[in-house]
Amino acid sequence: MHFRGAFGNRPFVAVDCGSLVPTLIESELFGYEKGAFTGALKSKQGLFQAADGGTIFLDEVGELPLELQAKLLRVLQEKEVRPVGSNQRMKVDVRVIAATNRDLEAAYKNGTFRKDLYFRLNVVTLYVPALRERRSDTPMLVHWFLERYAPGSELHVTSAAMKALMQYDW
Repeated sequence: MHFRGAFGNRPFVAVDCGSLVPTLIESELFGYEKGAFTGALKSKQGLFQAADGGTIFLDEVGELPLELQAKLLRVLQEKEVRPVGSNQRMKVDVRVIAATNRDLEAAYKNGTFRKDLYFRLNVVTLYVPALRERRSDTPMLVHWFLERYAPGSELHVTSAAMKALMQYDW
């Protein structure tokens, strides 16, 4: 989406929200000032600042704690971030793409995801079924990954290997 669109030559930052350490998520996303916490020996820009002018991809956004969801909502509404330890807000112009495996509608109904953030993110929803539900895509994906990660190589996938990949329950 990013590289094929109008933002293709601008920054793209991918964030795996599910793998970020809860105590560090805020400083990773929004940056921090020198001395903001133990070990903050110099200021550091956050991932939103790194994506300024481009796109930030928030993978597994449903894993963010409620407190961070409120801060993310503020960034989306006000288009500015406040680094940890700073009194200054910094403008950011980013396109946000979010993904999750969770049912966020059910999550906001049971109180584990903010309803207002759900509706702010849920502008355009693309449902991509699991590969096991679209096995005919497997050969195209295999060839794409070979070209992407082994360009110009003589690697080939045997018909038996392709059959095994297509039968795998992804």
